[in-house]
Amino acid sequence: MYYFYQKNNEPPVTYDTEEPQKKTIVKKTVATGKIVPREEIPIKPNISGIIDEIFVKAGEKVKRGELIAKLEVVPDVNSLNAAKNQIRTAEINLKNQQKVFNRQKELFEKGVISENEFDNAVNQYEIAQQNLESAQENFEIVKTGTTEGIGDAATTKIKSTINGMVLDVPVKEGNQVIQANNFNEGTTIANVADINDMIFEGKVDESEVGKIEEGLPLEITVGAIENKTYDATLDYIAPKGVEENSAVQFKIEGTLNLEGDSFIRAGLSANASIILDKAKDVISIKEALVQFREETNEPFVEIKTGPKQYREQVIELGISDGIYVQVKDGISMEDKIKVWRKIKKSEGRPGRR
Repeated sequence: MYYFYQKNNEPPVTYDTEEPQKKTIVKKTVATGKIVPREEIPIKPNISGIIDEIFVKAGEKVKRGELIAKLEVVPDVNSLNAAKNQIRTAEINLKNQQKVFNRQKELFEKGVISENEFDNAVNQYEIAQQNLESAQENFEIVKTGTTEGIGDAATTKIKSTINGMVLDVPVKEGNQVIQANNFNEGTTIANVADINDMIFEGKVDESEVGKIEEGLPLEITVGAIENKTYDATLDYIAPKGVEENSAVQFKIEGTLNLEGDSFIRAGLSANASIILDKAKDVISIKEALVQFREETNEPFVEIKTGPKQYREQVIELGISDGIYVQVKDGISMEDKIKVWRKIKKSEGRPGRR
């Protein structure tokens, strides 16, 4: 009798209910990375020397052909001396060939020698003139790094090769720089890039790479820029992964769709939400409301039909974002779905006096 008395006095067990909602559900995966220019061009000299003057700073916009820096060539003493000796030798040879030419000309005018012999003397004289000019140009190149005869093939004026923004100037006035050759990539004087053509460069885990494909939309959030999202398109997935910290990572790239005068600094860390699927304005419920039959794993919910009365309703699920799930069929917006959280309504006891 006491047991039944206690059971009758237990507080009643009730359940909350929730109604379906219209939501836009996005199924996505996240990749971490940074914002970089699609192409960053290093500006290098085509001769070696010392930086005499720098005309730009990082952050300035430049046009193709605009002057970036000017070099001063420090000639090698041995090369300079050899070039001087070459000029002296060429002068002596020209002086001798001029005497021969004058003598042969006089003999040709008197009819003593043939025209063929005179033409040979003219040819040797012109060759001697050319050798002297070549020696003088070589001396000028050794001394200053360039000469009028070779145009822009070697120049002390370093110019931008593209239109863009100067991202970095890693050298200072007075620094020595070397030209690129087979054994050295050369000294970078400035890095220039088109800031209107930026990409997201990141990595995804091997467990996620099978879910993505080129052409999927991206939503880019930059850590340094709050409350703003940039649209992008996934256009590259590396065919080969790289092992990092015992996990295989695949490189991805996505082109940013920058609107108007939007400006993002290169190198900022960012996250990319790769949108795998999207359902707009669909009937959805919380995943916690969904139950599954043990035998068939068929999803269902319990719909309220009256006071403390519920019936099971099989449903067809769509995409999920981890919190809400799309319901394609089985319920309507007016249904009240049982929440599996018991609420006990306890009666208050009078306090002691």
